[in-house]
Amino acid sequence: MTSSFDRYAGWLSVLAGLTGLGYAVAFVVLKDGRLSAIFLTLAPLLAVAGLVAVYERVRAVDSGYATLALALGAFGSLAASTHGAYDLANVLHPPAAVAGFPDYPLAVDPRGYGTFGLTGMALAVLSFLSRRSADIPGWVGPLGLVLGLFLVLTWLARLIVLDPASVLVLGPALVSGLLSPVFFLLLGAWLLGWRR
Repeated sequence: MTSSFDRYAGWLSVLAGLTGLGYAVAFVVLKDGRLSAIFLTLAPLLAVAGLVAVYERVRAVDSGYATLALALGAFGSLAASTHGAYDLANVLHPPAAVAGFPDYPLAVDPRGYGTFGLTGMALAVLSFLSRRSADIPGWVGPLGLVLGLFLVLTWLARLIVLDPASVLVLGPALVSGLLSPVFFLLLGAWLLGWRR
């Protein structure tokens, strides 16, 4: 039986997956700063409910790690959404450009620390715990661990390499950009009780 919160988290996870796909298309294919900023603002906020639904199921496995993962995931999602809102504010009203102005990291989410680093750590911990829970489908553990790893790699690459156009940054970003919508679409479908 699907609870009211599971239905709510399921629909928000589906929307998170769809907006994640929208972000990937807007950012990579369309190169539309306004649209990508809108999707980046929305997708992580929508994803929080799915993280809470997984947390509710894995806290019996190890409540300390589950709570830590939920805190990291919530903060990472809020940092990602703030990152999107910052980008949107700059697209709608560009600050005065200064010739040669360096690419300073955003103070609330430096080089994607929350967006990629903390969110990746949260997904990895929740996914690890999910492998020890009979209440969660078997695909959540492996897919979530791989997604978490690539999110953390994306943050580290952006932190170390600095050039966002480098293949060392684009590679992990592409993998996590594809896996994240798939993960949240599948999570939403499962929470809604959609079965084969």
